[in-house]
Amino acid sequence: MTCRLVLLGPPGSGKGTQGAILAERLGIPTISTGALFRDQMARGTALGVEAQTYIAQGHLVPDRVTNAMVDQRLDGADLAGGFILDGYPRNVDQVAVLDAMLAKRSIDIDAALELTLPEELIVDRLLKRAVIEGRADDTEPVIRERLKVYHAETAPIAALYRGLNALLEVDGLGTVDQVSQRLQDRVDSLAGS
Repeated sequence: MTCRLVLLGPPGSGKGTQGAILAERLGIPTISTGALFRDQMARGTALGVEAQTYIAQGHLVPDRVTNAMVDQRLDGADLAGGFILDGYPRNVDQVAVLDAMLAKRSIDIDAALELTLPEELIVDRLLKRAVIEGRADDTEPVIRERLKVYHAETAPIAALYRGLNALLEVDGLGTVDQVSQRLQDRVDSLAGS
């Protein structure tokens, strides 16, 4: 089964870990905007140089640059069996751009998977991770602001996919294995629908 998925989840939800596990299980690549930025910058492409300029100044890479990188990546021969988009789209405008990119390739997203967790658990996880990884700037107010931004930008994306009957919510509570099994079960349910 070809599987094209969008993976949504707040910071601290385990999205990166779960995306990697699911991609391995399905035998498809994960497309991460962070990895795209690093690859393009390492290769010194025009988009990579432009992204580096913004990142070096502490700014977000503009949608125009991110969209162009994703558009190029969607031409990868390794995506024939599907892919998982992790960290993209980040806003409703990017959903529309993604839809146009996919339409010109005559493909669609099969589902958006959203990892859900109580906010207090996320804050606790991120505070613990900050201590373990020595992230002195990851304080509770900073984490709560990141979550506020995430909810403001992602809630409309989730609502959009929900309106298309393409949103599959997955409980993010539990061990890595428990959550990855829930994700796998949700993806398996797509084959039966």
